[in-house]
Amino acid sequence: MSSPTCTQIAERLNAGCQCVSLDRERLRTELEHESPGFYETVIEGRPHLFADAMVFVGTRDAQRMADVIAAIERVVAMAAYRDHVSAWAPDIARHEAGSRGVFLGYDFHLGADGPQLIEINTNAGGGLLNAVLERAQQACCDEAQGVLPGSIARDRPEHMFMEMFRSEWSACRNASPLTSIAIVDDDPDSQYLHPEFVMFQKLFARHAIKAVICDPRDLMLCHGGLWFEETRIDLVYNRLTDFALEEPAHTALRTAYQEDLAVVTPHPRAHALYADKRNLVALSDADLLASWGVDAETRLLLAAGIPRTELVAADRAEDLWARRKGLFFKPAAGYGSKAAYRGDKITRRVFAEVLAGDYIAQALVPPSSRRLEVAGELTELKVDLRNYVYAGHIQLVAARLWQGQTTNFRTPGGGFAPVLAVSGRDGI
Repeated sequence: MSSPTCTQIAERLNAGCQCVSLDRERLRTELEHESPGFYETVIEGRPHLFADAMVFVGTRDAQRMADVIAAIERVVAMAAYRDHVSAWAPDIARHEAGSRGVFLGYDFHLGADGPQLIEINTNAGGGLLNAVLERAQQACCDEAQGVLPGSIARDRPEHMFMEMFRSEWSACRNASPLTSIAIVDDDPDSQYLHPEFVMFQKLFARHAIKAVICDPRDLMLCHGGLWFEETRIDLVYNRLTDFALEEPAHTALRTAYQEDLAVVTPHPRAHALYADKRNLVALSDADLLASWGVDAETRLLLAAGIPRTELVAADRAEDLWARRKGLFFKPAAGYGSKAAYRGDKITRRVFAEVLAGDYIAQALVPPSSRRLEVAGELTELKVDLRNYVYAGHIQLVAARLWQGQTTNFRTPGGGFAPVLAVSGRDGI
């Protein structure tokens, strides 16, 4: 009998490995490094933020995700692609500040034909939390031997993330020192990932950078710059989900970005180039890619790695309704699975709302699963894999475990989980 492939080993481990790999005491120690009582601050009200177990992926599938990401980066660099997506981009996205945008999130499901890119997000949350989570793991069963995918296997995450922010700054300000950062979100204290804001604030402080956490309403334009109280802000770590900075409360930040009064990252242009869901229509259209001169290898990678995606239009209502059970409907500028609907669950009323909005329809790729013992019972949890990416390089890969229609942090036994890549007879 031949040895199993890496994919088969990963599937077997995801179905059968019941090891609790998370060392809660080590996690407490890691979080208490931030400040006394920080562990309770994080966990209180967030009992399902961290899963107790790892998720396994075959090294071939991990490499395929990296190949798809690299292929997309090649297309995004093309003038033809940028001209094409500008047709639906807001005017503010035409402003080129010079920086790339931190923390792109490439989210995959593991389908029957390998990893399938479900969506790309800007300002993907959880990178620093997952770095801490991975340090709090203990040895799993002997069979689960593997590596952490991404640069985290070779570099300290805090160093890697600091270099990313410094690169954003130097791309716009050359040799000027970076002295202040504002971590900005609407009502930041109420945000689910607020603890991560605090962790970044402390990380920046350890590198002699003054950092504040604030609501965009608290930012002011004066003296030729962007200010928070008495501090002039050099760089804004933007966690807003108003991707075009259109809301009145975000006027100061919008002006600061348009007039280069501060470095804003991620920014509207990054969202327009990567995260607008309509971009997936172009990226999954092999004929369109060929017309731009995209090479055959890149076209094949994208065809295999991105589910067919199409624009929703009222004049195609009958066809879309007839095929709805094989589709997933998402708002073009959506995030966090908000207002997204599985076609097999959608009602006529909701479908009418989808037709009236800016939506895409994506071929449905059900997520893979991780079987874990939760409260004494074996439970099937759904899995998606998030690749945190900067400048085309994968920093780390993390999983999210959940039950229900869309990802959430409300599932017992679910939450963020580290990803381990395992090898098999296929040699990688």
